[in-house]
Amino acid sequence: MKLNAINTRLKALQCCVIIPTYNNYKTLKRVIDGVLVFTKDIIIVNDGSTDSTAVILKDYPQLQQITLPKNKGKGNALRLGFKQAEKLGFQYAITIDSDGQHFPEDIQVFVEALENEENKNVLLIGARNMSQEGVPKKSSFGNKFSNFWYWVETGIRLQDTQSGFRLYPIGHLKHLKFYTKKFEFEIEVIVRAAWQGTLVKNVPIKVSYDESERVSHFRPFKDFTRISILNTCLVILTFIYILPRDIIKKLKKKGFKRFIMEDFLGNKDAPKKKALSIALGVFIGLTPFWGFHTIIVIFLAILFKLNKAIAFTFSNVSLPPFIPFVLYASSKMGQFVLGETYSYTMEEMTQNFEVMKHLKTYIVGSFSLAILSSIVLGLLGYLILMLFNGKQKIVVNE
Repeated sequence: MKLNAINTRLKALQCCVIIPTYNNYKTLKRVIDGVLVFTKDIIIVNDGSTDSTAVILKDYPQLQQITLPKNKGKGNALRLGFKQAEKLGFQYAITIDSDGQHFPEDIQVFVEALENEENKNVLLIGARNMSQEGVPKKSSFGNKFSNFWYWVETGIRLQDTQSGFRLYPIGHLKHLKFYTKKFEFEIEVIVRAAWQGTLVKNVPIKVSYDESERVSHFRPFKDFTRISILNTCLVILTFIYILPRDIIKKLKKKGFKRFIMEDFLGNKDAPKKKALSIALGVFIGLTPFWGFHTIIVIFLAILFKLNKAIAFTFSNVSLPPFIPFVLYASSKMGQFVLGETYSYTMEEMTQNFEVMKHLKTYIVGSFSLAILSSIVLGLLGYLILMLFNGKQKIVVNE
């Protein structure tokens, strides 16, 4: 009765199960039969298997099957499965690996988690206990590695980002564009999903590593290289586009005054941390690293665990309208520090780039101005924040 109930709930959620498989003949039948206990809405993607997979699948003519003549990669298999699920009218898809490490009965964990979520635009990843006996050390390390970069790229901390046992909100993801087709797709999809506003969470699942049955197709050098290249691209995109985009969206939505009050003054970070974030933003914004201010300030804010929004906001002291004044002030500061004297008008500096004829003076002045300004504005910000916090405490006590 309980199993029939799970099947009914899956149908109500418009959810199917996708099983990508490649040369897992030892465990494939057991996985399919295990899933069939809960639902018949199954899509199997045979990713060019060369073993007896095709023979095994002949026993399941009632199930949706996609057969590829050559192996194209897990990401490609999943994407084909998603497209087929969309054509059949499903809004969600649970993916389960065919190597036997997952337990089909955990399907109900995903069902219950989705039913309990108010936000139905959610992507659920099964969290394995990577510290249990039998888990390969390379798998545990790879998971920690992936979790760290996922946090850098999205700001979301997860226990497990590599598990293939997942629930995808395919109805919400169908408009996203993906570029990868192998193992790295499972990283790309959760990063891009988070960027577009999908809630990404872990749910607890069981896992089994039976080395006598399990066949891993992960190629350490090739696939790790692909994943590293993908993470490099995603991190760069995060710093130069995603984080600034999100901060600007928040600024536009709330307005400048509300943004300052809630995300700056009302932020739970301590005044010292906020002041250091101001100082970092101002310092980077005034340095001569034109075109790289955003990526540098966000990277350093993450590295030193400072407030990214505040650091980014104050790094914009060098917005285009202010650039001529920054160049002029840097030049004058450089002349003062080096004991030099020469002059040119603002028009000569901006139109003829006269400042480039005295590059050394400009660079010295730029860093000097950055250091001085960051110290002054950082201290000023600290005093204002301490005063603001003091007033808040008085109001609360009253």
